[in-house]
Amino acid sequence: MLRHDVVVVGAGLAGQRAALAAIEAGRDVAIVSKLHPLRSHSGAAQGGINAAVGAEDSVDTHIFDTVKGSDYLGDQDAIEFFCREAGPIVVEMEHFGTIFSRSDDGSLARRPFGGAHFPRTIYAADRTGLALLQALWERLGSERLTLYAEWDLVDLVVRDGRVHGLVAFDRTSGEFAEIAAKAVVLATGPAGRVYAKTTNAHSCTGDGIAAAYAAGAFLKDMEFVQFHPTALLESSILITEGARGEGGLLKNASGEQFMVRYAPHVKELASRDVVSRAIVTEVKEGRGFSGPFGGYVHLELMHLGRERVESRLTEICDFARRFAGIDPVTEPIPVYPAQHYMMGGIGTDIHGATNLTGLYAAGEAACVSIHGANRLGGNSLLETLVFGREAGRAAAAYAATAPAPEMHASDLEAAAAPLRAWSARTDGEDPSTLRTEMQRTMEECAGIYRDAAGMLEGIQRLRALRARFEKVRVVDRSPVYNLNLTDALETGHLLELAEVILVGAYARTESRGAHARTDFPKRDDARWMRHTLARRTPTGPALDYAPVAFTRFEPTERVY
Repeated sequence: MLRHDVVVVGAGLAGQRAALAAIEAGRDVAIVSKLHPLRSHSGAAQGGINAAVGAEDSVDTHIFDTVKGSDYLGDQDAIEFFCREAGPIVVEMEHFGTIFSRSDDGSLARRPFGGAHFPRTIYAADRTGLALLQALWERLGSERLTLYAEWDLVDLVVRDGRVHGLVAFDRTSGEFAEIAAKAVVLATGPAGRVYAKTTNAHSCTGDGIAAAYAAGAFLKDMEFVQFHPTALLESSILITEGARGEGGLLKNASGEQFMVRYAPHVKELASRDVVSRAIVTEVKEGRGFSGPFGGYVHLELMHLGRERVESRLTEICDFARRFAGIDPVTEPIPVYPAQHYMMGGIGTDIHGATNLTGLYAAGEAACVSIHGANRLGGNSLLETLVFGREAGRAAAAYAATAPAPEMHASDLEAAAAPLRAWSARTDGEDPSTLRTEMQRTMEECAGIYRDAAGMLEGIQRLRALRARFEKVRVVDRSPVYNLNLTDALETGHLLELAEVILVGAYARTESRGAHARTDFPKRDDARWMRHTLARRTPTGPALDYAPVAFTRFEPTERVY
């Protein structure tokens, strides 16, 4: 049996920063990751990281913008802590070696992002996540760390409300392993692959969220799913908000800059939920373009000039040319919203602690909640670093005095038994078929616009799929790199979390942020200024609610 003081599951920015903090606190630390750390989805983040560092900006303004962007569902004490840590975190990452873009005077370059009063998004061209990930991995590489790469999380071991470790599956050997740990930090990212059209990587299957849910942790605000307004039409590859921050324009089939109708003051730089709904509305009302992959609008960068587009949006140029055959220097980019981010996740406090002793979470797998009903662009990279560090510190402090974990042989057998049963079947359900049907259900029933009838149908369809999953079959018998087995494991996670999303959305009879209901089009503060908490039961998610933390800002109408 393997043993460590702190085990971090996930090796993106949140996981790496948690591991570094725990190591600095003197703990024996391991990372379990389904990918090599430099392949983590954090590297796909393009546009930038927010910090109020300019003379014309202020931390208080960053706080207010985040509160407003959350449609007042974000916990204001957490948001204040988060925004005050932004400047020091950015300085730390620069000292770790992150090569940020610079202005002519040598200061950190900043670009405007949606929902912000000032340009506060610091960036490294349009590869900010990759630049941060590489710098942090190089810093972490100099520390004493055990890495279990290409290992899948199978189950958390929890007894009497306390975490004792986990069971994982080593893809390289085909073996299951127990890892005893005083504290576990989940930093496994989102479950974006519950949708077919998503900017998320294929690895974003909610593994840690599902494991925490199965172990008894509360999931928070899972109904709030963000769609990014500008994804490349056919592939759903992300076209960074930085493209609009640099001056890109959205136009419909009539050549009209339509955002003036929806956000007359800031136009393209409204919050993501506002811009996404505007694009969908333009297409639904017949003002968009049409093609074999559905309706869309244009994102125009041509007026910015070749030098600016190619130097500041290098990756976007590459994506448009490679995957759409379009040169954004001379042609408009066809875009349409795609699922991008989950505001909800494992419920935690500011220090990453969950309702299970010894279990912590950070990054997109967690819900602190700072994003509330809608996240502002540029806040997610900051979140991974601020709360990854906090979770690592808290886990290390707990592990310093916690009793030794108790793992039993039966823990491994109980976790491995379902996976072995899938491989032993001679007939049954194909996991990829179930996943495809689930994604279609979520697209049709839990998209940008929702209503009661559609969501109820979606819940029924998902429960039928979950029943079919009980007979899932793994055809591949290979002992190593059995991706058919991995697909089945991940599909089970996604089916579980898809149901939580829809059940929470069906119950919330209002529109707020990214949760837009056509049958309840108004925000209802009297009834719904509260967080959704979902607990797993044998019959499905059981919902409870918790108050939103207020400090200075009372809810007002959110207009841009």
